[in-house]
Amino acid sequence: MTAIKLDGLAIAKQIKAELAIEVAALKSKGIVPGLGTLLVGEDPGSKSYVAGKHRDCAEVGVESIRIDLPQTATKADVVTAIKDLNSAKEVTGYIVQLPLPVGMDSNAMLELIDPAKDADGLHPINLGKLVMNISGEISSPLPCTPNGILELLRRYDISTAGKEMVVLGRGLTVGRPLGLLASRKGVDATVTTLHSASKDIPEHLRRADIIVAALGAAHFVKPEWVKPGAAVLDVGISRTESGLVGDVHPEVANVAGWLSPNPGGVGPMTRAMLVSNVVRSAQN
Repeated sequence: MTAIKLDGLAIAKQIKAELAIEVAALKSKGIVPGLGTLLVGEDPGSKSYVAGKHRDCAEVGVESIRIDLPQTATKADVVTAIKDLNSAKEVTGYIVQLPLPVGMDSNAMLELIDPAKDADGLHPINLGKLVMNISGEISSPLPCTPNGILELLRRYDISTAGKEMVVLGRGLTVGRPLGLLASRKGVDATVTTLHSASKDIPEHLRRADIIVAALGAAHFVKPEWVKPGAAVLDVGISRTESGLVGDVHPEVANVAGWLSPNPGGVGPMTRAMLVSNVVRSAQN
């Protein structure tokens, strides 16, 4: 068996084309979606990520509003910038890029974001709404990576209803919110979340119809741990001597039915979902 590639780049391109149509419709009514970014310091990875967000926005007609502060910025400087983004009418969604300078409480800063403008979908109020609502539509922004994972499965017609989904990793950006999203009515997966203290990880994986690996452990998921025909989504990434690699061993492609590459799988979907959150906020 050779796994079918879950091509996040191709699907993200489709989504952005759909968003461009929605943005044009909003603009015809005088509503212009706008993404704001707050970047503090000169971290190369953060700068690259923020630049990519603004390129995505340009592709679909979303306006870009950047606030770049020096590494020497104080807590008061960051608080002022967040308040400015909260009040800016041209900003319909924004992100505070992490990491913030050493000694600055990132959680405290993120909690200052207006939940309605939370483009990452990770504000405590928005996560709380996700916990409380197990069915029906949620108008608040959804966490980008988990939402992107489910959208990728949906667009490849991979059923989640009644399926065993095993998530490797319990982090705030993927593992925990994915369990909430995937177990909601309408998605209906049976979700098991594994972590560093979990026992018998290979046995859990062998029962899984869908595996989402978000550990950041190079080639952790071995082919002999995967049920033949399962859908495997590789989210984690590690830096090795041979370059950046994912959590899933390449030979899993010989066992799985579907496999998302890393890079080129879930990453582009995360970026597309962030832009989608900005557009949805403008619509709301």
